[in-house]
Amino acid sequence: MKSIHDRRNPPLSWARRASAFVRSHQSIPVLALAILLHAGHCGEQAQAQVVPSTHPPATTVQGLVLNGVTHETIGRALVFSPDSRFATLSDDQGHFEFTLPQPATDSTGDSGEPSPNSPGAARVDPFFLNFPGMLMARKPGFLNSEHRSWTSSRAVVAKGKDLVITLVPEALIVGRVVVPSSNASDRIEVELYRRQVQEGRWHWIRVGTERTRANGDFRFAELEPGTYKLLTRELLDRDPLTFEPLGQLYGYPPVYFPSATDFATAGSIELTPGITFQAELSPVRQPYYPVRVAITNGPQDAQLDINVSVQGRKGPGYSLGYNDRHQRIEGLLPNGTYVVEASSEGLNPATGSVTLTVKGGALEGPAITLVSHSSVRVNAKLDFNTDPQTNLRDDSTTQNVLRNGQWRRQNLNLRLEPAGEFAPGNIPQLRPPTSPNDDSLVFLNVAPGRYWVRIDSSHGFAASVSIGEIDLLRQPLTVGLGSSLLVDVTMRDDGAEITGAVEGLENDSSGTGDAFPGSSVVGFSSDRVRAFVYCVPLPDSTGQFKEVWASPNGRFELQQMPPGAYRVLAFDRQQPELEYRNSEAMRAYDTKGPVVRLVAGQKESLRLQLIPTSE
Repeated sequence: MKSIHDRRNPPLSWARRASAFVRSHQSIPVLALAILLHAGHCGEQAQAQVVPSTHPPATTVQGLVLNGVTHETIGRALVFSPDSRFATLSDDQGHFEFTLPQPATDSTGDSGEPSPNSPGAARVDPFFLNFPGMLMARKPGFLNSEHRSWTSSRAVVAKGKDLVITLVPEALIVGRVVVPSSNASDRIEVELYRRQVQEGRWHWIRVGTERTRANGDFRFAELEPGTYKLLTRELLDRDPLTFEPLGQLYGYPPVYFPSATDFATAGSIELTPGITFQAELSPVRQPYYPVRVAITNGPQDAQLDINVSVQGRKGPGYSLGYNDRHQRIEGLLPNGTYVVEASSEGLNPATGSVTLTVKGGALEGPAITLVSHSSVRVNAKLDFNTDPQTNLRDDSTTQNVLRNGQWRRQNLNLRLEPAGEFAPGNIPQLRPPTSPNDDSLVFLNVAPGRYWVRIDSSHGFAASVSIGEIDLLRQPLTVGLGSSLLVDVTMRDDGAEITGAVEGLENDSSGTGDAFPGSSVVGFSSDRVRAFVYCVPLPDSTGQFKEVWASPNGRFELQQMPPGAYRVLAFDRQQPELEYRNSEAMRAYDTKGPVVRLVAGQKESLRLQLIPTSE
C-alpha cells in the first residue's frame, strides 16, 4: 500500500504556498507568516545549491484533508496549529506538509531548554517539545472546531505517522416565506432552534434569526447535523392598499414549520452533513386586538421581561411590551388563549403571570402582582470515614479554609440545572459568604420552575439528596414563588474505584508513559488524549454519571464512584451530545461497553474497547 507521500502530486513551493496563504487568510498572526516565508526562502535556496548542513535532521509532519462524507480530498484548506505558530494550505490533492528541524545541541548536549531527560524527569522526544500536539483544518462550506458536536476537524500529531484531518460539510436550511402583501418592505423574521444536549438532557437552543429578502427568501448556513425547528415571528400588516389607521388591525401570527400553531406541535427538521433542506412557510392574515394588563407593583423607569406562550405551552413566537410609565403590559394579539408572564431583574427579582383569552375584541386582563423569587438552602451533612483535612493540601490557604469553617463551600460544587425544555437565560448561583466563618450553601432568587440538584466534590460523593420524602437524585426539585426550601444532602467517602485501560489505541510516542491528565509530566497535553471514558448509570440505578480522560496509553482511573450499576463506554473523542440521562437514547450502546455493579469500597478493573466517533 502506497503512502500518502507517494500518491500526491509534486507539492507547491513554500513561497507559492505562502503567497496564496497571505491572499486567502489575512487573519493569521504575523509570526506564522514569517515562519512560512522563511521556510519557503530556505527551500528554494536548497533547490539551487546543495550546502552541507550542520543542523540535526528535520522532522516532517504530513497528511491529507478529507471530506468526512464523500472521503474525497479537499484542496486549499487551511491547516494550522491551535497556537497559530504553524499554518499552511493543502494542495490540489488535499496534501499538506510541515518540516520542523530538531533543536540544535552543543557539544555537551545542551539545547538551551530544560532537559526532559534529566534525572527524575520523564523521557520526552524533543519533537514533542517543538511541535504542537494537534493540527486543525478549516475551509468555507465545512464545519470547523468552533462547532460543538463535530470535533473531527482536528488530528492528534503522532511522530512518523501520516495524519488525516476530516472536515464535515455544513448543512443548510433555505426557503421562502410567502406573505400575501403588496408591501415589498414586509420582510418577516425567521427563527431557527436546535435540539442540543446539555448535562445529558436535551434543550431547545436558538441558533439564529434571519430577515427575509424582499422576495421572501431566507438562508441558514453552517448548520451542524441534528434536529431543528423553524418558525416565523409576528408581522403586522401595513399594506398601504388595505391599512386603515382607525380601523381593524391585521397581522400575521407566527407559523411553525410546516404549518403548526405552536412550538410544541411543530415538525422537526433532521439535518445530516452536507444536506440542503428546503422549507416554505405561509403565514395567514388574522385580525389583531389590543391587550392591556396592569402590574400592581411594577417597577418605574425599568423594563420587565415579558413572555407570551400559547395555552401555557412555552415557546417563542408571540410578544408583548411593558409600558413603565403606566406600569402595564400592552400590545396586540390575535384570538386565542395565552399565558403572559412578567419578570423583573435586579437585586430583588420577582415574577407574576396571568392567563388571557382574546376573543374578537380588545381585552383588559386581570392585574398581575409580582412575587419575589425563592431561596433554596442546602444542608450538607459530611458522613465521612476519614478526616477530610488529611486529604487536602497542607498550605496556609487550606488551613485558613478549615479554620474558618468553609470546607463545604470550598469543596462542594453545587448547581441547580433547569429541567425545562428551553435553556434558561440565568442559572441560579450560590450566595457569596456573608462572613469569614459563613459555611452556608444558599441559592437566592431562584425563578419558578423545575431543577435538577447536582453535587460534585473532590472528596466523596452525594449519597442522598432529598427534600422531605422526595428523592432529588431521581426527581427534579420544584420551585414556586416566594418560598424558602431546604434540601438535605449526605456526603460519604466510601465510594468505589474503577481502574482500567482502553484497548485499540495507537502506540503513544510522546514519552509520557503512564501519565494521567492534569499530571506534571513534561510533554503531556490534553491535545493528545485519545480516549474519553463515560460511566453511565443504568435505568433505576442509584449510580451517578461520571467521566474521565484516559492517558495517552489508554489507562484511566475513577475514584469515589457512588454505588450502583453502570455501563462503561470509551470513545475516541469527547461526546458533548451524549444523552446519557435518557435511557431510550442509551439503548444504542447496550453492546458497546461492559456493565459493572459497584458497592461501597469496591475496586474494579476493566478493559474497554474503543468506540470510534463514526459510531
